[in-house]
Amino acid sequence: MMKNFILPNYKNGSTLNLMSSIAGAFGAKTKYSNLKLLNPKELKNYKNVILIIIDGLGYEYLMKYGKYSILKKYLRGKITSVFPSATTAAIPLFFTGTSSLKHGMVSWYSFVKEVGGVIIPLPYITRFGKEHVGEIVPIKELFNLEPLVNKMKVKSYMVTYEDIVNSDFSIAAGGKAKRVGYKDIRNLFKEIKKIIKKGKGKKYINAYWPKHDGLCHEFGVDSKKTLKAFRKLDRELGKFVKSIKNTNTKVIITADHGSVNVPASKKIIVNERPEFMEMLSAPICGDFRYAFCFVKASRKQDFEKYVKTRLKNSCNLYKSIDLVKKGYFGLETPSNIFLERIGDYTLIMRENYGIYQRLINEESRKYNIGEHGGLSKEEMFVPLIVIDSNL
Repeated sequence: MMKNFILPNYKNGSTLNLMSSIAGAFGAKTKYSNLKLLNPKELKNYKNVILIIIDGLGYEYLMKYGKYSILKKYLRGKITSVFPSATTAAIPLFFTGTSSLKHGMVSWYSFVKEVGGVIIPLPYITRFGKEHVGEIVPIKELFNLEPLVNKMKVKSYMVTYEDIVNSDFSIAAGGKAKRVGYKDIRNLFKEIKKIIKKGKGKKYINAYWPKHDGLCHEFGVDSKKTLKAFRKLDRELGKFVKSIKNTNTKVIITADHGSVNVPASKKIIVNERPEFMEMLSAPICGDFRYAFCFVKASRKQDFEKYVKTRLKNSCNLYKSIDLVKKGYFGLETPSNIFLERIGDYTLIMRENYGIYQRLINEESRKYNIGEHGGLSKEEMFVPLIVIDSNL
């Protein structure tokens, strides 16, 4: 283990523990202990509890660029993401209260034997051809998406970007929550405010903002475009907080993961390594800062030797099952579907390295600048922000 790798704190300091605290406030339980920084009792007397997930907003980014921000003003502390520190593994937990060991979504590119190839689970499409998997098999047959809100004794809402509000994932994971779409950051807070003002009963609102992550991917974590959008998000949040004063609302803000930049010089393109490619029995899967490798049975020793010699400076090599046993992915008993999707070996990239493989129809692919999925502090630490409308 590299000394600068940050492991998830599933005991009392991760996003999974956060969901345990929220669930506990509404009479539901998860496998995980409550978050040390947020006791369920703190939420019980509020009319509205709002969880806002800002995709890709790492704690380190907030500390670097958010010195005078509203987000920093109400920062309670830092917690860890899960492993992999990636959207596909980390977003479902906010809706299921479970890790990828249970829900089965573990990587952006996932080898799923039931459909005979690699799919992209969240948009629920095939990697090759981008075909809608939902036309072949319902998403709940391939992933264990049991909605946490169905166990919570409260009226629930899912507020998410208009392009994904009616996606296979949103419908399955949202459960009984009423789904509400929005088109931009101002509209997001407008829709949340509308829900706050509705009716007399208690409400739980789960809201998701994806754009920060997208900008980090396309332009880089430290780009001016990413910072400009971050500052706009913060301004709109400030206006929203003022507008809901004395509504007996608790706002909790966190993220699924952070990100790092991967320069061109540190991009490992496995297509350019025919010896590596020849040892694989399926495409590598993952999110570019880690890779699940399916290796031919007769070539496992060769594969280990290759990685330990030819890639020794760029990644750490693990047998995937060993990471499961050591608790990297979570605390639950792993499901069979999970075990089938993590390959024989996991490569966890060091420093600012990334790993990529092009399929035959992706020869002109443009690679991202910002990536995530690894165990660096930038990827693993996310902020916990708590705002009380009554103060």
